[in-house]
Amino acid sequence: MMQTTLHNALAAETEKILGCIHCGLCLPSCPTYMQLGNENDSPRGRIYLMRAVSEGRLQSEAPAFIKHIDLCLGCRACETACPAGVRYGFLLEAAREQILVSTRGKSGGFQDRMLALALKHIFPHPKRLRAVFAVLRFLRAGSILRLAHAEGLVRAVSKQADFALSLLLSTLPQSTNNAHLQARNAHLQVRAGSVETTPLRRAATVFTGCVMDGLFKHVNDATARVLEANGNRLADAPGQICCGALHAHAGDMETARALARRNIDAFDAVESTIIINAAGCGAMLKEYGELLKDEPDYAERAQSFSARVKDVSEYLAAGEIRRGATVNERVTYDAPCHLYHAQRVTSAPQQVLAAIPGLDYAPLDGMQDCCGGAGIYNLSHAEMSGRILEEKIDRVRATNADVLVTANPGCHMQLGAGARAFGADCRIAHVVELLDASYRRAGFYDAADQP
Repeated sequence: MMQTTLHNALAAETEKILGCIHCGLCLPSCPTYMQLGNENDSPRGRIYLMRAVSEGRLQSEAPAFIKHIDLCLGCRACETACPAGVRYGFLLEAAREQILVSTRGKSGGFQDRMLALALKHIFPHPKRLRAVFAVLRFLRAGSILRLAHAEGLVRAVSKQADFALSLLLSTLPQSTNNAHLQARNAHLQVRAGSVETTPLRRAATVFTGCVMDGLFKHVNDATARVLEANGNRLADAPGQICCGALHAHAGDMETARALARRNIDAFDAVESTIIINAAGCGAMLKEYGELLKDEPDYAERAQSFSARVKDVSEYLAAGEIRRGATVNERVTYDAPCHLYHAQRVTSAPQQVLAAIPGLDYAPLDGMQDCCGGAGIYNLSHAEMSGRILEEKIDRVRATNADVLVTANPGCHMQLGAGARAFGADCRIAHVVELLDASYRRAGFYDAADQP
């Protein structure tokens, strides 16, 4: 039998899979199993299907296999729950790659074709990607679409289009929706002399990403200011590109590896810690060593690269976080799956929030549970995503929080759209945005000269 990627992935996990005692601890951690109660839509059920494909008892193009693998959110909460340590995310990507290979050339749905087109011909090309995001920023800035959304006109035509628009509108910095204020905040810089002197300032480079740079540049700017205010010297890596996470999750491992190689080449010339503020990207960057382990020219370099990657909250919490001015707001935190379960960064974001004077922190019940975003899952599986999101927003409302903070663009958009849809009276922000606001109030920043 031909050795497929899925077969090899399962073989690598054989010892751990055989160590599974069928305890069922993964079941209550799985969003789809909790919604449907179907063993095929649980982690161990999907692994059973993967083994059937690997052993030739089931075809990878079988509708049942595709259905149950596709319905998985890839949240990896089962990895946290599994006492045997099975790396389910690794298996899921291999299964999706197998499906992609076996169905290549066969007609798929319109949405599948558009996704494949974007992943192959837009995301790997920075100029094309910048053009697409420029159009999206233009659309979100227009008052006509916002009015049409607010009045329910878009929803009357298409619920899916209405939700997609709500996702886009959620990318605006909600505390500074005025375009003039956004422009002014983009040109803030750390005030000369306001950085506490250290014998040796650490070098840090912000991984700008694609969605973060295109729709959340205000968060990238805040991240850079906060790092500098905490004694870091910022370095650039101009050749960096999309991390490849969306490609890996879709099974396009070939493109994911190509993007990984380009990022490693770009950062080889920069001796610094690589700071990431997007959980999904961070998980991918930290797994480059696994992704390129079979490539002689990159295996060792990939391991070295991944060892340099730190989430911004993880990095700040490892030192003494500088305190700013008081921010009198009630705040709750929802943990992105790929920060909590994939990267195992579980408490650092709360440590960052604890460094902000005046915050009233309200714990969120089930903060580690998936919000239902999962890339474009909220559009491709709208009903399942909506069920999961509604439960999440119900819990958010129970905290009476003014601000719901998270640390991933997809989660940010999903939660923002959910707050609108299910009536949660709170704004959505990145963790680092609150620390940045505290520093702004403390007078750590000057307005740079306008270009």
